[in-house]
Amino acid sequence: MSNLRDVGESGADAFAALDDFIEPARPAPKRTRQAQVRWGSRVVTIGGAAHVRVQSMTNTDTVDVIGTAIQVKELAMAGSELVRITVNTPEAAAAVPHIRDQLDRMGIDVPLIGDFHYNGHRLLSEHPACAEALSKYRINPGNVGKGDKHDRQFAQMIEIAAKHDKAVRIGVNWGSLDAELLTQMMDDNAKLTEPHAPQQIMYRALITSAISSAKRAEAFGLNGDQIILSCKMSGVQDLVSVYRALARRCDYALHLGLTEAGMGTKGTVASATALALLLQDGIGDTIRVSLTPQPGEARTQEVVIALEILQSLGLRSFNPSVTACPGCGRTTSTTFQELAKQIDDHLRAQMPVWRARYPGVEKMKVAVMGCIVNGPGESKHADIGISLPGTGEAPAAPVFIDGEKALTLRGDNIAAEFHALVERYIEKRYGAATASVG
Repeated sequence: MSNLRDVGESGADAFAALDDFIEPARPAPKRTRQAQVRWGSRVVTIGGAAHVRVQSMTNTDTVDVIGTAIQVKELAMAGSELVRITVNTPEAAAAVPHIRDQLDRMGIDVPLIGDFHYNGHRLLSEHPACAEALSKYRINPGNVGKGDKHDRQFAQMIEIAAKHDKAVRIGVNWGSLDAELLTQMMDDNAKLTEPHAPQQIMYRALITSAISSAKRAEAFGLNGDQIILSCKMSGVQDLVSVYRALARRCDYALHLGLTEAGMGTKGTVASATALALLLQDGIGDTIRVSLTPQPGEARTQEVVIALEILQSLGLRSFNPSVTACPGCGRTTSTTFQELAKQIDDHLRAQMPVWRARYPGVEKMKVAVMGCIVNGPGESKHADIGISLPGTGEAPAAPVFIDGEKALTLRGDNIAAEFHALVERYIEKRYGAATASVG
C-alpha cells in the first residue's frame, strides 16, 4: 500500500509549496470616529480604537420606574455597557429621571439611551429632565415627521442633543424607512433606461437616509464625532451588503444589529452569523443581539450571546472560557458534561466580583474533557484542565496546570476536587497579581 510520501511531495517540499507565511485570521482594523456616551464619571467610548461595545434594551413599560430600573440593572450586571429604554409617551418621559435616580442609588452607572419615534421632538422639549437624564438619543429618521415637519422636528431633537452634548444614534430600519425618500428613489429609478432591481434601491435608500441625516445633524450643530449610524435589516445577507456599503461611504461610528432576528436558535444563529461576518471585516463599533425572549427566558440572554460573539472572535474577553468535548460513544458517562456546566456556571456567576478582585481572570482557559483521545492535549493547551476517563478507561483523571501534568484525581469526588483546584488556581495566579499591584 502506498503511503503519503509515495503519492505526494516530501514533508519539506510540501511545506515549501505553501505560502511563506500563513497570516493568522483576525478582524480588520476599524476606521471610524469616536463618540463618548457619559453618565457622571462613567464614559463609554464608541468607535475609533475603542472596544466593540455591547448594548441591550428593556422590554418593561418605562412608566414602571422600579420594574424598569431593576431590568436595567440586570442587563448591566450581565455585561450590557449601554441600555436603551422606550420613551414613547409624556408619562414615560417623566419617568426617565426617576429611573436614573433609582439606578444611581443602586450604584449602577450604566448610561441610558432614549428610544424615540414620532414624538421625540415634543417629549425632549417638554421634559428637559428626561433630556438631561439620558446619555444618548436614538432617532429614526423615517419616524420623525413628514413633509416640512420632518426637518423641523429632526432639527429640534438634534439641537437639544447638541445643547446637552449627548450622543445620537441615527437608526434607519428597513421596516420604517422614510416613505417619501424611498418613493422618490423608486420613481427616479423607473425613469432609467435600465432600472436597478428594487432590492438595490432599498439598499441605497437606507444608506442615503442614514448619511444624509447625519450630515443634516452636523449642520444643525451636533458634533459629528457624537453621531452613530445604523441601517438595520432582518435578513443576514441584506444586513451584510448594506453595512459593507455604508462603511465604505462614511466614517461615523456604526451600531450593528439584525432587527427582528426572532427567538431561540433561529435568532441566535442569524445574529451571530451576520455580526461575525461584519465584525471580521472591521465593521461595527457597538452591537445588540435583538432576540425575542422565549416564555420564561431572561432578557439578559441577548447580552450573553453578544458577549459570546465578541469573545469567540477574539475581540474581547468577558468570562473564562470552558472547553468541553461534545461527547461520543467513548463518553457514555455524563460526568464531564455535568462538571463542565458546573464550572462554567460558577465562573460566570463569580465574574461580577472577580473582575475587580482578580484582574485578567476573564482570559483564563479551562478544559473539561471526556476521554483520552483529545483530553490530555486540550488540557495542556488550557490554563487548567482535566481529562476524565472514558468508557473502558482506567478510573483516573489527570489534571494539567499551565501545560504540565500536575496530579491525577481518582475516586468518587473528582468533580468536587477539580472544582477546588480551579478556585485555588485562580487565587494563586490572579490574586497574586492583585497583591503585587497593591
